[in-house]
Amino acid sequence: MYDLDELYQEIVLDHNRRPRNFKVLDEANRSSEGFNPLCGDQITLYLQLEDDGTISDVGFQAVGCAISKAAASMMTQSIKGKSQKQAREIFEAFRRMVTLGEEQDTDSDTLGDLFVLAGVSRYPARVKCATLSWHTLQEALNGKRDRPTSTE
Repeated sequence: MYDLDELYQEIVLDHNRRPRNFKVLDEANRSSEGFNPLCGDQITLYLQLEDDGTISDVGFQAVGCAISKAAASMMTQSIKGKSQKQAREIFEAFRRMVTLGEEQDTDSDTLGDLFVLAGVSRYPARVKCATLSWHTLQEALNGKRDRPTSTE
């Protein structure tokens, strides 16, 4: 039987080595750049939003630690095909999980595979790594061109 820590490690390493949606999205109609000044993690996120608000495609380019890159990869998988509202709900559930701790009430239905990142909450310095892509997503959804930093 898998221990959650082993599963976390395996999934983070897999997404770091082979990130999903790691691409420049030429047809993106929203994009944003994020930067974590504490460790140097950087991400550029590209979104293709449809007229009805659905995220039909997403891509990212990133330089950073394994947690930052894996979290971005997993985020892109979780939001593709979702509405902006659903993406924001997933963000809030993820943010609560990694900032409040895994013993708090976690919405595993909303989070899906992102639940394996619950262990990040035990390492406060790594929370910023895990949430950088999510803050960058918020900026892209808001249509802002600023360069957000991870503020958790």
